[in-house]
Amino acid sequence: MTKILITGASGFVGKNLVAELRKQGYTDLFLFNRSSSLDELDDFTKQCEFVFHLAGVNRPEKEEEFMEGNYNLTSKLLELLKKNDNTSPILITSSIQAEKENAYGKSKKAGEELLFNYSHETRSEVLVYRLPNLFGKWSKPNYNTVVATYCYNIARDIEIQINNPEAELNLSYIDDVLEEFIKALKGMPTKVDAFCEVPVTHSIKLGDLADIIKGFKDSRKTLDVPNMGDALTKKLYSTYLSFLPEDDFSYDLKMNVDNRGSFTEFLRSPDRGQVSVNISKPGITKGNHWHHTKNEKFLVVSGDGLIRFRNIESSEIIEYRVSGEKLQVVDIPTGYTHSIVNIGETDLVTIMWVNESFDPNKPDTIFLEV
Repeated sequence: MTKILITGASGFVGKNLVAELRKQGYTDLFLFNRSSSLDELDDFTKQCEFVFHLAGVNRPEKEEEFMEGNYNLTSKLLELLKKNDNTSPILITSSIQAEKENAYGKSKKAGEELLFNYSHETRSEVLVYRLPNLFGKWSKPNYNTVVATYCYNIARDIEIQINNPEAELNLSYIDDVLEEFIKALKGMPTKVDAFCEVPVTHSIKLGDLADIIKGFKDSRKTLDVPNMGDALTKKLYSTYLSFLPEDDFSYDLKMNVDNRGSFTEFLRSPDRGQVSVNISKPGITKGNHWHHTKNEKFLVVSGDGLIRFRNIESSEIIEYRVSGEKLQVVDIPTGYTHSIVNIGETDLVTIMWVNESFDPNKPDTIFLEV
């Protein structure tokens, strides 16, 4: 198994990469971070067979620290590799800012040039990734990315700042970055001319980003499920959840309780319907209605029940016995009046899915006893 040196191993990308490498069975990992010594780096560069050079500075207190963190450490790393006659491939995380004339961009550009000169001199393979804004779990608010800042603040009801809602962001999700890095480790990087790239990226306006993340927080009240069919929304939601305060993982639902039991909405979506939990006391019958277009699925997860159907143009009654002892989904067709009866001695708990979220202005529910 390849011996891998990872600089910046305790940073956002480093922590995620280490976790993924270990998951895939890589055990010989040399982890270099801010608390490590140059003697350790010297030892690591004697043994390693691949280098992930992730260490860098994003937001230093002084501008000159950009060059110290993004150039000088790279220079030292290459110096030690040469001293130890180690021509291992090197993957370095640069930035799209390298194309700009700011202090951060200049330091990244200088690091790139060091790598290219080193490759020309030693014939070592260098993989330079000019990354866009990254986001995902374990990123730091007010440091790594605006996504982290917005997720952290919104989850805690802290005001966010949107300087230009129309500003376009180019984003890469950490899992997409890791997938590309593992391919590079195995000799299959995505190359575009002299540079490498993460092939999966997303673009979004700053104002839209803020609205989506605010919607995640509001979903606890509205019960709306974020649009998981949109790749960026799905990744943003995973990121948002990773920023929840540890005392705020749970939230209450509104239980509509009466002497028959209770009915509680759990999830809603504009295109995939609604999921609810229905609890019936022993001997209680619920339902006795039919629908024109609305259709449902019932799943009894606890207790014993009897689901009864009757085509509204027929007198014949159809019965299905259901039990939490055998999980079985029962479809509720349109045009059939139906009911569910608790025939057991304990509460009957039923998960109910309906193909459309309840609209009081268009209930499509007509009372008729089975």
